[in-house]
Formats: sequence, C-alpha cells, structure tokens
Amino acid sequence: MPARTPARAYPSGLPPSVLHVRVQPRARQNEVVGWQDETLRVRVTAAPHDGEANRAVSRVLAETFGVPISRVVLVRGAASRDKVFRIESGRIEPGRSARA
Repeated sequence: MPARTPARAYPSGLPPSVLHVRVQPRARQNEVVGWQDETLRVRVTAAPHDGEANRAVSRVLAETFGVPISRVVLVRGAASRDKVFRIESGRIEPGRSARA
C-alpha cells in the first residue's frame, strides 16, 4: 500500500479532490445534472466567452459541495467542455449524490 500524506499537511485537514466535469454552457439554468460514470455533468447559463462559463461552473461547484469558491481550482480544460477541477476541502466521490 502506498504511503499517504498525513491529513494535517493539508489546510482543510483533508486531501484535495480531483473532479472531472463536463460543462454545457448557455443552458437554461445553472444546475448539476448528476454523475455520468466518473464525470459530473454541470449546466451553466454563462457563455463560453472570456472565462465566464468557467467562473460560473466554479460557483456552482462551490455551492453544491459547500466549500468557498476560493477552494475550487480549475486545473485543466479552460477552453474545453471537459474540465478538471480540484476542490481543496474534503473528498468528492462519484457515488455521492450532488445537490442541484
């Protein structure tokens, strides 16, 4: 079994979670649709222009998982519908139901 970093090494006490997200911009409303395999599907009303949709997704994720928006970091996919976010507070698991 690989060695684990002690929980106290992280600011929140828990390791960060990596979250794969599929985004649908220009949707009717901001919402978390749910899990599709290990990808969370999110709809946002913002257009994919000047990072507006990315900021909207960050807000939706922060609200959904109950963390400050400063803890939601876009790691990869700034210009793609398929994105990777890091949530630096707690563990996110595909089996967990996401609040819409």
